[in-house]
Amino acid sequence: MKRRLTLSLLALGAAGQAFAGGYQVSVQGQKQIGMGHTGTALAWDASSLFFNPGSLGFLKKSSVVAGASFINSTVAYTGPNGQAYRAETDNPISTPFAAYGAFFLDKNKKLVLAAGAYTPFGSTVKWADGWRGQFLLNELSLRAIFTNATVAYRINDMFSVGAGFNYAFGSVDLKRSVDINTGTATAPQYGQAQLKGNASGIGFNAGIHAQLTEELSVGVSYRSKVDMKVSGGDATIRTSPALLGTTFPASGATTFDATLPLPANTNLGIGYKVNKDLTLAADITLAHWSAYKELRFDFKENFGTGLSSASPRNYKDAFIYRVGANYQASKLIALRGGAYLDQTPVEAGYMTPETPDANRIGLTLGIGITPTENLSIDASLLFINGAKREQTQADINAAGTQTSVLPGTYQQRAFAPGIQVSYAF
Repeated sequence: MKRRLTLSLLALGAAGQAFAGGYQVSVQGQKQIGMGHTGTALAWDASSLFFNPGSLGFLKKSSVVAGASFINSTVAYTGPNGQAYRAETDNPISTPFAAYGAFFLDKNKKLVLAAGAYTPFGSTVKWADGWRGQFLLNELSLRAIFTNATVAYRINDMFSVGAGFNYAFGSVDLKRSVDINTGTATAPQYGQAQLKGNASGIGFNAGIHAQLTEELSVGVSYRSKVDMKVSGGDATIRTSPALLGTTFPASGATTFDATLPLPANTNLGIGYKVNKDLTLAADITLAHWSAYKELRFDFKENFGTGLSSASPRNYKDAFIYRVGANYQASKLIALRGGAYLDQTPVEAGYMTPETPDANRIGLTLGIGITPTENLSIDASLLFINGAKREQTQADINAAGTQTSVLPGTYQQRAFAPGIQVSYAF
């Protein structure tokens, strides 16, 4: 029983990984989503706060932006070695949002103050009751909000710089079955472990925008690592009262502390205005996942002693390659399209039911409608297809993760329409 509860708490490590990225869908600006989520070298509006704070210095007007996406995602699992067994998640639709404001502080429009709030992580993964991996995960709900304050300054007609401070806060709620070793082989009895905790962390972002020619722009930005710290999280065991105080804590509950790292990102982007109507963009992002070697946390009053546990991750750095286009079809309508390749940081043998990560391809479409000179309504469609990825028993044995993952094949898909309203003044 001691090991079962320990592994239940270790599941928070996988929750942290989902919190940190995993199958994250990038939806921080609807104009940019329509263009493959490019934006490091584009000065569209206040949403540059996220993509490159240095680009804020090249805005033509102050602006406010607010929007949301509606993500429908699924993960399918099939058993190893050609087994007919199949399970699929029944995830509710998640609604990440983004809101930004950018305001000039001087009459020459060189100094900009910007603020924003956005939800880059937040969803629910829900597997069917009694599925094969129920001792690893039944349900995981994540919520995260990032807030950001930024200042940008346009040095001259060619260069602008910007930097800001991030404060992130969120929560995690994880449920999984616990084998209490009672009942019979035909009618086993299970308990349930639930982990709940609030997390917060701080970080920064910075960027440079270079308008090399009237047509060509280049941007470089950096978002720092954010260590999301859980302090006094609640772990609750629901099982037979007879087991409380013997196998499990007498109260059926304990607390824990943990640190969940969100990796730094370095972004390089290029924008090119082919003519007055067509703009092309390309971005490369390096996610510094190699800093995520393990997730370590401490819990107390479990089995009468304080214990510490660590769950290995051994992630590798990963790249994201993005391309996109914006075509101004008329004064009223802009059409957009794009694609990206998102490499997985997860090595073989480390895929979990929370985040069975694989390389992903994203395809995007978008449309912008400008009914007045200052008002813009933008919508996007994003489809993500994760590659089928098999995890063999040999992979698991080599990684030493036998107690925390399943052999088999996973595949993820997500579809996300979105809409936003922008106002410039």
